Amino acid sequence: MKFNRILLSATLVVVALVIQVSVLARLQLPGAVPDLVLLTVLGLALVYGPVSGSLIGFGAGLLADLAPPADHAAGRYALVLCVIGYLAGLARPDNGKLKSASGPMAVVVAASIGSTLLYAGVGALVGDTAARHVGLGFLLFTAALYDLLLAPFTVPLIMALARRAENDPLAADTSAGTDVASGWLSSGTGLQIGNQRGGLRVKAARTRAARAGRIKGVKRL
Repeated sequence: MKFNRILLSATLVVVALVIQVSVLARLQLPGAVPDLVLLTVLGLALVYGPVSGSLIGFGAGLLADLAPPADHAAGRYALVLCVIGYLAGLARPDNGKLKSASGPMAVVVAASIGSTLLYAGVGALVGDTAARHVGLGFLLFTAALYDLLLAPFTVPLIMALARRAENDPLAADTSAGTDVASGWLSSGTGLQIGNQRGGLRVKAARTRAARAGRIKGVKRL
């Protein structure tokens, strides 16, 4: 991953985790807690692709596993977000730009349901039965509902920041250099072969003749 991707992803994940733990988790909403960390991973994966999405998901999940008040085995949510980040990255279009909002919203709903099921499944393997006491169906419904309501205010902003971070100064300088070179070629500065070089030689000969004429005229005076 590029340094600007790592820096932006780490900053967004930390901010999302702090907001989720200090604000969203204290709202005491029925059912699931709105998962701002999941939405952050989805927004970045939709821009960066599956490989970066899986790496960002793993890092974000591991940070959520270690952040207090974590009450589950470390690595559990890291595995979930790693898989979700990879699958969400597969929905990234070739040009990196989505044509409508229906695609990201479908990804959000699928990721919310999939992450809840995967989290509960991994918990069942390690002996955590907390999802059974809450009710898995109600947990799935509230997780999808809360994330879908929160997604329009977070996912587009995260995707815009990720796309803007991709336009680094080095890339801008390179494109500017290409434009300048194209302008030089179109204006006929001798960088092209053929008629432009011939025309440049003719212009140079005329300039030398004009200068010689001016010098002769000075001598005649």
